[in-house]
Amino acid sequence: MCFLTSPIQVLDLQLEIENLVAEYEGQNITLQDICLAPLAPYNNNCTILSILNYFQNSHAVLDHSKGDDFFVYADYHSHFLYCVSAPASLNDTTVLHDPCLGTFGGPVFPWLALGGYDEANYNNATALVITFPLNNYLNDSVKMGRALAWEKQFIRFMKNFSNPNLTVAFSAERSIEDEIDRESNSDISTIVISYAIMFIYISLALGHIHSFRRLLVDSKISLGIAGILIVLSSVSSSLGIFSYAGIPLTLIVIEVIPFLVLAVGVDNIFIIVQTYQRDERRPQEELHQQIGRILGDIAPSMFLSSFSETVAFFLGALSNMPAVRTFSLFAGLAVLIDFLLQISCFVSLLGLDAKRQEGNRLDICCCMKLPERQEVKTEGLLFRFFKKVYSPFILKEWVRPIIVAVFVGILSFSIAVVNKVEIGLDQKLSMPDDSYVLDYFKNLSEYLHTGAPVYFVVEDGLNYSSPEGQNSVCGGVGCNNNSLVQQIYTASLISNYTTIAYTPSSWLDDYFDWVKPQSSCCRYYNNSGAFCNASVVNPSCVSCRPMTQSGKQRPEGEEFMRFLPMFLSDNPNPKCGKGGHAAYATAVERYPNNSGVGATYFMTYHTILKDSPDFIDALKMARILAENISQSMEHKVFAYSVFYVFYEQYLTIAYDTALNLCVSLGAIFVVTTVLLGFELWAAVMVSITIAMILVNMFGVMWLWDISLNAVSLVNLVMSCGISVEFCSHIVRAFSISVKKNRVERAEEALAHMGSSVFSGITLTKFGGILILALSKSQIFQVFYFRMYLAMVLLGATHGLIFLPVLLSYIGPSANKAKVFAANQRYAGTEREPLLRH
Repeated sequence: MCFLTSPIQVLDLQLEIENLVAEYEGQNITLQDICLAPLAPYNNNCTILSILNYFQNSHAVLDHSKGDDFFVYADYHSHFLYCVSAPASLNDTTVLHDPCLGTFGGPVFPWLALGGYDEANYNNATALVITFPLNNYLNDSVKMGRALAWEKQFIRFMKNFSNPNLTVAFSAERSIEDEIDRESNSDISTIVISYAIMFIYISLALGHIHSFRRLLVDSKISLGIAGILIVLSSVSSSLGIFSYAGIPLTLIVIEVIPFLVLAVGVDNIFIIVQTYQRDERRPQEELHQQIGRILGDIAPSMFLSSFSETVAFFLGALSNMPAVRTFSLFAGLAVLIDFLLQISCFVSLLGLDAKRQEGNRLDICCCMKLPERQEVKTEGLLFRFFKKVYSPFILKEWVRPIIVAVFVGILSFSIAVVNKVEIGLDQKLSMPDDSYVLDYFKNLSEYLHTGAPVYFVVEDGLNYSSPEGQNSVCGGVGCNNNSLVQQIYTASLISNYTTIAYTPSSWLDDYFDWVKPQSSCCRYYNNSGAFCNASVVNPSCVSCRPMTQSGKQRPEGEEFMRFLPMFLSDNPNPKCGKGGHAAYATAVERYPNNSGVGATYFMTYHTILKDSPDFIDALKMARILAENISQSMEHKVFAYSVFYVFYEQYLTIAYDTALNLCVSLGAIFVVTTVLLGFELWAAVMVSITIAMILVNMFGVMWLWDISLNAVSLVNLVMSCGISVEFCSHIVRAFSISVKKNRVERAEEALAHMGSSVFSGITLTKFGGILILALSKSQIFQVFYFRMYLAMVLLGATHGLIFLPVLLSYIGPSANKAKVFAANQRYAGTEREPLLRH
């Protein structure tokens, strides 16, 4: 897109682009090798949609003028004004008599090549658009490579182009993919630093340092690294298994799954290690027996959370959205493998590390040993804070009502704004802040007056040879009032509502005009029957149809099919501008042996579409119009545009989101109910808290301008899984507590599990998430930093503040069987006096 100043300078730029030469596998590639040339091989000129094609892309024609010493009668401006009103003309009515038709054999419509004008005052345009359509080669890698090489050379040229009189914004088909790749590569360092911070924290935080002298003995760096490797192994195993099964990886899977499994897996690691650190070995009990007893206490809680997440993710794979389905499959298997490795491999490593620690051997450097010395075990600082300060304060009589009121108020606000969350994905978010494509998007939305082309495709089976079939489609005299062309034309009159900008190009109506009696377009050699182009001067060329009563009617039956191939092969020329080769060669599918017409399309344009809601609305309206046409024709018609494939998901994303989250919540409820010994009310507490977190996530999305799309839906599904970690451990600890009332049971559960949840998930993720804020990628900043931060903060506040208070009010009653089992389990231990108390 150029901002219009001097047409000479713009033409110079266009000609320089036409003459670009790229290199591919030792060969020189020019625009001529890859461009769209609709009239080839008769006319090999490339299609260039530019107003300079009104002047045949020639300085000589552009400079053409007629006048005398005192007055200019006609010049490029008068020719331009004529061509914008008759772009297919082969001879303007000025004294210049220059053609308007492009050198490629087709017209250049002004609304496609001009911008910044008001109404139809094209002479007031302040910008122009130059488009070089290239051929795509889906199944030919060599030809596709040539096109990509030329586009790369084009981008390099435009980046280095400079003209003080021109402001240029540009893009190529490969631009978005290139910029996303560049963005991904530029953020690799940010992601690596983010994970490195989490790894370092995990390695250091697992240790329980009793004194500075035993720093290198009590640290658990090697165990932390082993735990991280187990988490990464589960991710790698999931990726490998499903890749072997032929399920493709996506960028979302690669970026999100490690974060998810770290959140789930690290929490379990902290619970295992910290429970062991707080435990006292019983008399006559060996290390492996102690670890087995500890695992018996905490494994049900780990299994509850991990199995709930696994089932929820696998059920999420029932989604119709490929991104969500793929993520759910990979995530479910990764969480399951991670749990299996933790209760087997990691527990074994914990035993080895405990032996090292008891032997006073240094961490990492196990061959070095400190002198034997009796050390007194002390409780960790974070555990003491939760036990002595945090838990009693949260559950004070006057604090609990305030907490409930605050969280209910936040929930009410979130419910009120759920429907206000915008649906879609702004394509500008996928670009780096310094991308040249952002300028292109900005100028398109500001200056362009026409949107993407839209094709109304009539499926195979309509009889175009019959009057009924013709009348249901055409838009001329005698056609149905509700024909395809007429309905699209009517829709274009209210384009603000329908998003249909113009009357469609109709091959059928142009064919009728081309084949009318005594037409100079439709002629054939009377001796051979072969088609005779209008430009041919030969007495043996005769009109296709005589001026008779029957000739005045539209062609039907065999006559319709006899002349149709001639129309589709005819090139426009000064004597006949209606030839259909350039415009309709690909619009009409013919049966073998020219026995009938198959599928056809009728093309028009959408209005200018600026953001996701515009594109989604355009897709909806086009489908409604196609459905109305299908009903009136009693034949299937569908609409297609290049952007539909990207916005198809948004037609059902609200339903898909509700279904996925409800299915995940339902799975969590069922699994929690079963694994907690069919304590329905405990499962309800978990489900209520997770549901509140999810609703509040929508409130954050509205406040922080995060739209609902495949990326954010994946994050919401992941949020549902991570929320289980914040809630299930607390609820299970509450359910097995043997304290005398709900408040004391909630306080005990929060004291014993709160520190592990806080250090295992919240602190682990917090540092890594903050690093994501430094990302150059807008999509990382919006959909990863903002959503991950909200996910962790909402999970932590609900799990560590609201849930214990909720349990203290309406938590499930103590289970007598569990109280009896606890009395038996802790009989003769240091916890027996606590139980009696």
